[in-house]
Amino acid sequence: MADAFELDALWEEFHRVVNMTSTELAARLQVSEAGGHAEAPPPEDEATGLRVLAVLQKRRTDLTEDDAGVMWEVVDAVDAQRGPGHGPAAEDPARRRRLMALGHDPLRA
Repeated sequence: MADAFELDALWEEFHRVVNMTSTELAARLQVSEAGGHAEAPPPEDEATGLRVLAVLQKRRTDLTEDDAGVMWEVVDAVDAQRGPGHGPAAEDPARRRRLMALGHDPLRA
């Protein structure tokens, strides 16, 4: 696992990128799992969203190596999907749904 300094930096970056609460993300994932929502995210984003939810429910001291991997994956995925300037994701409903499945709402500052 990364050293304490790297893990602290990753923890901060993850929580900067994941701007939805665990309650909000859980509600979003339950809606899509129930199949009652026409805007359900793709299954791979949903699976990652469940892993994000698990990390959000942990204390920093309880993180595992797998958790760190999820955190890196989400930080990279959100940064890649947001694109430069971060504006297009908020304007593209499909992209916004994918980001929200990862715990990032592009409409929030």
